[in-house]
Amino acid sequence: MDKVERLIADVYHSSFILQGVENSAIRRTLLAIALGTETNTSKLIKANQKDIAKHDPNDPRIDRLLLNESRIKNIAKAIRTIASLPCPAGHLLQSKKLKNGLKLEKRTVPLGVVGVIYESRPNVTFDIASLCLRSKNACLLKGSKDAEHTNKLAVAIIHEALKKNGIPEDCVGLLPPEREVLQKVFVSTKYIDVLIPRGSSSLIQHVRKNSLVPTIETGAGVCHIYVEKEANLEKAANIVENAKVSRPTVCNAVDTVIVDRKIVKSFLNQLASRLSKSGVEIFAEPEAYSLLKGYPFLKKATKENFGFEYLSLKCSIKVVANMEEALEHIRKYSTKHSEAIISENKEVCNQFINTVDAAVVYSNASTRFTDGEEFGLGAEIGISTQKLHARGPFALEKLVSEKWIIRGQGQTR
Repeated sequence: MDKVERLIADVYHSSFILQGVENSAIRRTLLAIALGTETNTSKLIKANQKDIAKHDPNDPRIDRLLLNESRIKNIAKAIRTIASLPCPAGHLLQSKKLKNGLKLEKRTVPLGVVGVIYESRPNVTFDIASLCLRSKNACLLKGSKDAEHTNKLAVAIIHEALKKNGIPEDCVGLLPPEREVLQKVFVSTKYIDVLIPRGSSSLIQHVRKNSLVPTIETGAGVCHIYVEKEANLEKAANIVENAKVSRPTVCNAVDTVIVDRKIVKSFLNQLASRLSKSGVEIFAEPEAYSLLKGYPFLKKATKENFGFEYLSLKCSIKVVANMEEALEHIRKYSTKHSEAIISENKEVCNQFINTVDAAVVYSNASTRFTDGEEFGLGAEIGISTQKLHARGPFALEKLVSEKWIIRGQGQTR
């Protein structure tokens, strides 16, 4: 075996030891990781600055990479929250006795080895390791070169906490950042139980097309907000501004605003003044474009501006005649991440909620809430946009599978 293959095998073998570790020891380890993260704040920031220095300072993606004191405190807080949550493994789901005397139980069990491939965000390293340890899963982390220095220090902090608590350090493995490593990961069906890509659409599609290891898709979000004709326009403008401006580089930020023709003029008048203050570039189709003339960052929309995840201070605007047109647009361009409607008509909101096929559907709220921590789940590995096993925030409760346990007294069939 070469170095990478050995690392993957070591994580696999450590996963069996981890499943026998007491919950109290895992909780102590997580609390030690949280404390170690805070204690090493200055070192983490220094390592992070090395990673940031490799990028154009005007690159909006730097926000996804950046660690500062506030964000490090939030990471430690999330780890402590995860430590306080119950382990999802070992729960009795079903128990019954058959006519032949066999006693059946169905219990939750760890997945085993969870491999996660992700891009810039170094907080993901802490989130994944903590969630996997709490659920007694070993994890194999594959970050990108963008956060290489930060990820190495993060895993060193995690390893130190594991070592202090008598848990094998190999329960958390960090693969080299080079993309070529993925070819060995994709064929490691003996050692990796599930592979989760988190990041851009191109990354997710590359993993899905090439991996022999079972894959759960997370990450790509083309999010829409539909401002219906009975919307409270001030409320709608507040929500859209928050969904676009509060943190534009994340997957739950809005990408396309769909507006009913009956209120489009009044609504765009309110929205434009808000978005212009933040320098939001708007790609508008002809009807909206004519109403937004004079907006300082206005461009004509092309087909490519719809169904596109901007991850920056950019969005597109679509005008529709009714909700049927809005729903059709969403069906055509949605990645089934997060979709929202703004309306004071409860029946219309319920129709939207029941019709739209997405992991998370909102009425009268910002799409920015799609997040494991916001949902009270501690953190998440990513937002699952598929329908098998997990959908929405892929958090602690979904990091388990099931095992049937049969007890007999010599029965044969």
